[in-house]
Amino acid sequence: MNTVLRKLLFVDLIKGLKVTFRNQDPKELITEQYPLQRPEVAERFRGAPRLNNNPETNETLCISCDLCALACPEHLIVVNSERNPHTRRKELTDFTYDLSRCMFCGLCEDACPTDALELTQDFEMANYSREGLVWNRETLEKGPEPNVYRR
Repeated sequence: MNTVLRKLLFVDLIKGLKVTFRNQDPKELITEQYPLQRPEVAERFRGAPRLNNNPETNETLCISCDLCALACPEHLIVVNSERNPHTRRKELTDFTYDLSRCMFCGLCEDACPTDALELTQDFEMANYSREGLVWNRETLEKGPEPNVYRR
């Protein structure tokens, strides 16, 4: 008899609506107006990669040791270098980073002995084709170009 009365009086429905209306207090709404107001990103967030340059000489910090490519579990980093006959040092010629397969694990960043490779807090990397997600040395050095939204 108790279950029939509960079904006729919609007790479960009223309990559910009570929970719904209790959580619709306007003081507790959290809405971000995303393109106009930038969200705060967590401190440990790993986003778009960047190839750092020396601020004094504006030369890349990468010494072409290829440790980042070896540490990457997805094998998406390709480092090309040539040996300079005068200084007898390896010089970076090409650096390719494929973001379409990157897990943003940070192993490449940890393996770099000169802190040349860094995962920044830039999170806007959406693209319409996979070809735009293969970044070369120039794109990695200057960073992604953010979209500016205006009302």
